[in-house]
Amino acid sequence: MKKIILISDSFKGTLSSKEVCDIEAQVLESEFPGCQVVKRPIADGGEGTVSCFLGALKGQLVHVPVCDAFGTEMAGFYGRFDDFAVIEMAAVAGIVSNSRRDPMIASTYGVGQLIKHAIDSGCRKILLGLGGSVTNDCGAGMAAALGTKFYNEAGQCFIPAGGNLDKVKRIERGPALGAEISCMCDITNPLYGASGAAYVFAPQKGASPDQVKVLDENLVAFANIIKRELGVDVSQIPGGGAAGGMGAGSVAFLGASLKRGIDYILDIIGFDQLLDGADLVITGEGRLDSQSLGGKVVSGVTSRAGAAGVPVIAVCGASEISNGEAIGICRIYETSKGRRNMAEISANCREDLRRTMIDLSKEIGN
Repeated sequence: MKKIILISDSFKGTLSSKEVCDIEAQVLESEFPGCQVVKRPIADGGEGTVSCFLGALKGQLVHVPVCDAFGTEMAGFYGRFDDFAVIEMAAVAGIVSNSRRDPMIASTYGVGQLIKHAIDSGCRKILLGLGGSVTNDCGAGMAAALGTKFYNEAGQCFIPAGGNLDKVKRIERGPALGAEISCMCDITNPLYGASGAAYVFAPQKGASPDQVKVLDENLVAFANIIKRELGVDVSQIPGGGAAGGMGAGSVAFLGASLKRGIDYILDIIGFDQLLDGADLVITGEGRLDSQSLGGKVVSGVTSRAGAAGVPVIAVCGASEISNGEAIGICRIYETSKGRRNMAEISANCREDLRRTMIDLSKEIGN
């Protein structure tokens, strides 16, 4: 082995993408002395997106006091590169940044605060990373923070959340933002329905089956109000269901365009050029499943590495995929196999990853 590229997403809830790559590199450099090990921690719009950009471009981390998904003040942040800002909604409305789980009341208001701060500070282009959220409010909280007003049947102004989106009867759009906004989106799910935001993602955010039904019905009602009041049909936009409907909300309230997040980032870090002379690519994420094939890190990496003829190995916490070759992966390694619960996984994640990498090194070295 002369050159190995490490390009992993985070293992959500346990290890950041940087921590994953650091542990993997330590083992490989020990097992293959003289091998060039290239580390590229990566994200697809969710947690770690800002760090990914700061690692690839010259910029600064901006800290801003904002509200978390449940209204408590917290330290938010975004990356700034001259007049260009990179914001990850997971930083304030994400699973990692919020220990509470209740998509009925969780809000994206803090994300709007970050966007406002960036624009007020002179940023004229904003890249918003969608993913890893605990919300299901279709971006209503974000829009409220940027000046959009929502009124109920009695004419009272309020900030909607997932559980009361159906109460919105009138929308008064906020002032023009004066910035071009693009969103990195790693899925193609529509806003509502069987493959929409609520039914696919809300259970992992703490929603019960009954709440999932309510959340989905509320997204339908809200989409109808958006179409009537703003003249924008967000019902079937590919990616509209991303991050609890944030994809649809970004189009409706920000005039944003949705981009495939992983492709955008792979271009930024020059991944195609990195593949030159590489013997192996090791990628991964916390859970390898059907969602991994729809625009997330693993699918983007395998697609480009495969085109360059470089084999790919996936190292993940757990895998629901048995045939890796069908998606361009020659081997799949699971680090948390045999672990019974999240507490046990978290307590052993570093040593499990190290042990897995030692096993991997011995196998590819033979």
